[in-house]
Amino acid sequence: MDDLPVLAWDVGGVLLSNGWDTEHRAQAAVRFGLDREGLEARHQAVQDEFERGRITMEEYLAFTIFHEPRGFTPTEIRDYIFACSTAHEETLAFAGRIAEGGRFRMVTLNNESIELNAHRLDRFGLRRWFEAFFTSGYTGLRKPDPACFAQVCAILQRAPEGIIFIDDRPENVAGAARFGMRALQYHDLSRLRRDLSSLGVEA
Repeated sequence: MDDLPVLAWDVGGVLLSNGWDTEHRAQAAVRFGLDREGLEARHQAVQDEFERGRITMEEYLAFTIFHEPRGFTPTEIRDYIFACSTAHEETLAFAGRIAEGGRFRMVTLNNESIELNAHRLDRFGLRRWFEAFFTSGYTGLRKPDPACFAQVCAILQRAPEGIIFIDDRPENVAGAARFGMRALQYHDLSRLRRDLSSLGVEA
C-alpha cells in the first residue's frame, strides 16, 4: 500500500448539500401535508438506527410517515428525499482536481443512510474521485464517535496525523482533532483553499 497522505471529506455540507436535514423535513411536511412536529419527533427516535444501517429506508418511512394512511406512496416520498440533494459544484470540482493530481488518497467519511448514500454516489459521480466511502450506514459508526476515526486509520493503515479531515460540523472536527487527525472545519471554498494550502495541499 502506498504512503500518500489521506484527505477524508465529509459529504453533506461540504461536497454536497445535506441529504435529509431539519430544513428538508420541514419542507416535506408542508409539501405532503404532514404534522411537522410529529415527523421530527419520529425522525429523531430512529435517526441513529437509520444512519447506522440498522433499519432500511422502507422501515424508516414506515415508522416516521406511514404509521397512518397517506394520500401518497413511499416511492413518492423517497424520490422527494433523493431530489433534495444538490452539489456544491465548485467545492466538488476542487476536490476532483486534487484527486486528479494523484498526490493524495481521497476518501469520504460521513453519517448517512445506506440508500441515500448509494443514490448520492451515483447521482454525483463521487466514485470518479474517491476510492473509499466510510459511511455510517455501512460501518455502523457515526461521527464524532472516536471509534469512527479509529476505524478509518485501521483500514487505511495510517496514523491519525497522516489524515486530513474536512467537515462542516464543529463537533465532528473537534472529535477528529482529539483523535489526532489534522481536522479542518469547512465554511466555504475560499477558506478551505487557504486552510489546505497551509498544510501543503493544492489543487
